[in-house]
Amino acid sequence: MTLTRRHRPNRSISTAIARARAGQRAAAQQAAAPTTDPQKPIRIVVADDSFLIREALTELLTPMASMDLVGAYGDGESLLTAIDAEPPDIVIVDIRMPPSGDDEGIRVARRLRKTHPDLGVIVLSQYAGPDYALALLEDGADGRGYLLKERVHDRSELFAAIHVVAQGGTTIDPSLIQDLIVADRRRRDSPLDELTPREREVLAEMAEGKSNAAIAESLVLTKRAVEKHVGAIFQKLGLEDDDVVSRRVTAVLLYLTDSRP
Repeated sequence: MTLTRRHRPNRSISTAIARARAGQRAAAQQAAAPTTDPQKPIRIVVADDSFLIREALTELLTPMASMDLVGAYGDGESLLTAIDAEPPDIVIVDIRMPPSGDDEGIRVARRLRKTHPDLGVIVLSQYAGPDYALALLEDGADGRGYLLKERVHDRSELFAAIHVVAQGGTTIDPSLIQDLIVADRRRRDSPLDELTPREREVLAEMAEGKSNAAIAESLVLTKRAVEKHVGAIFQKLGLEDDDVVSRRVTAVLLYLTDSRP
């Protein structure tokens, strides 16, 4: 069996977590005494495939003199088209929405880092695990925020996060900070470092002994999409066909080893 591991310790994540902690303190101060400038409001675009979330954000942001909601969209493509036409100051984007239905919010943030590096991005997620937050921070922490969707109901936290990110800072949901630190330590020497959050989810399902069809049903994906993710997992882990041990078994063993406390 031939096994090649690509090792890329990402020390920048530790720096990003430290910046997020600093952002949390700044956010707390912002929530206590927000600085507003009605003459120059923060221009905001939101994107979420949930009509209710878009409406909730619209209701929260519209009355604020320091903020100007200039667009609301239900998919990543419409969002990016609008940004290219007239860039805002901040984008608030759902973690999963069309067209990929996967980690679209992370993909948008990565693209904007290249095309509009000064544009702040706040990713809203219902997933409390650290993987998506880590993926967001891998391209740099400046002007990035990651909040759980439940924070939308706390306008002071949302407004504070918007101000911090608009100033180029970093804010991460407080409930995720400790998990981020632990996950970062594990990932530095992990053979799974290259996998996207979705690929890790697929691999976790594989570790439960599920077939591609069962994984597709569990994660609400097409079988073809699962096959594509499995192929990417094998490629990123450097796994080749072997007459004795299958790539699937080897990938699962690497996952189980990496997941041990």
